[in-house]
Amino acid sequence: MTKQVEIRAFADLKKIFDQRGWSFPLMYDLPAPTSAAALAEQLSLPLDKIEIVFVNGRAQPLEHTVMPGDRVAFVPPGTPGPYRVLLGFMNQKVDGHNENQF
Repeated sequence: MTKQVEIRAFADLKKIFDQRGWSFPLMYDLPAPTSAAALAEQLSLPLDKIEIVFVNGRAQPLEHTVMPGDRVAFVPPGTPGPYRVLLGFMNQKVDGHNENQF
């Protein structure tokens, strides 16, 4: 099993990757499961600039556990409404009720 995760970022978060000279996607060593928020912190990505994370193609909250071998994408706030629905993070159920976002 691989000990790396494949990481992408979009919009302003992608600019951070570019400024740091990181590859796209970034292959990052992750020896043990961790939350997406903790992964963002390890990468020094600003949590207040992340609205949602995709893990293996599914929209997840930042508390979601990322496993070695996963594909991860960080998405900033401001994604237009129609795309929110298509990407699967509009009207997600959180704690048993619908939310407009995570």
